[in-house]
Amino acid sequence: MEMHGQVIRGAIDHETRCKHYHSRLDRVAIKFYCCKSYFPCYKCHEEYGCGSKKVWPKEYFNHKAIMCGHCGNEMKIYTYLQSDNTCPFCHSLFNPGCSLHAHLYFDG
Repeated sequence: MEMHGQVIRGAIDHETRCKHYHSRLDRVAIKFYCCKSYFPCYKCHEEYGCGSKKVWPKEYFNHKAIMCGHCGNEMKIYTYLQSDNTCPFCHSLFNPGCSLHAHLYFDG
């Protein structure tokens, strides 16, 4: 699905929700390091992605790889990790449960 000028593979609505995570707070898409493609979650990446499980190394946390599904702004990884589950641009809330999966996206 294309939204905010990006293709979000696995998304089922205009705020980047997917069949795996679709609460009102699930509105983040993550660009995966291995294939540089946006997905709503790691399960979508497993289903529709490149087959690799490479995570973003810490030295690349200054790259834009997170998209707010509400406003479409892309943010740097370290901005997202320090965001207190709120978009720094539009102040939409993000799912705090996403932090439980951070190790699947970012080097610890």
